[in-house]
Amino acid sequence: MFTGIVRDVGQIMSVDESRGDLRFAIQTALDVSEINIGASISCDGCCLTVVAIGEDSFSVDASKETLSKTILDEWTLCSRVNLEPSLQMGDELGGHMVSGHIDGVLTISAIKREGDSHRLIFDMPADFKHLIAPKGSIALNGISLTVNEVSDESFGVNIIPHTWMHTNMASLHVGDEMNFEIDMLARYVARIMGKI
Repeated sequence: MFTGIVRDVGQIMSVDESRGDLRFAIQTALDVSEINIGASISCDGCCLTVVAIGEDSFSVDASKETLSKTILDEWTLCSRVNLEPSLQMGDELGGHMVSGHIDGVLTISAIKREGDSHRLIFDMPADFKHLIAPKGSIALNGISLTVNEVSDESFGVNIIPHTWMHTNMASLHVGDEMNFEIDMLARYVARIMGKI
């Protein structure tokens, strides 16, 4: 379980395709002495299991299933990756509850500068439109964000300067893809009401 508050932007050091699944080594400023083999880390929003630890890096495996549902198949050497270790008892819940189970991929249709902030616009994913609401939460590349406006065709989120500069958002362009995870509270309310 995660909060959607990015703790570091890591960098892909290597991609190993020799074992069937892909193994990514990710360089990080996180204290690797506090990371255990088997720990869960959110990598661009995907809950991945640590399988090896280096001096200033850790490695994770991504299965074909994960690659088919996320942007991880686009990671290459030097790709920048949002990182968040799993939530521990007593940690501040600064964003919203994020499971790390990606619902799919969204393509950025527009980026608009609004003062010092940026507004990202996405086409509305048809299967999830009933789960995206104004002032609701959504996780994009593992970042907890508030939905600002919603129409039948699209929705938008506002990115403040701190988030823009301390995540991999600043390297994104129109046409780039992002992992998304619907707010689990919205999912359970919809289930109770018979909407899914």
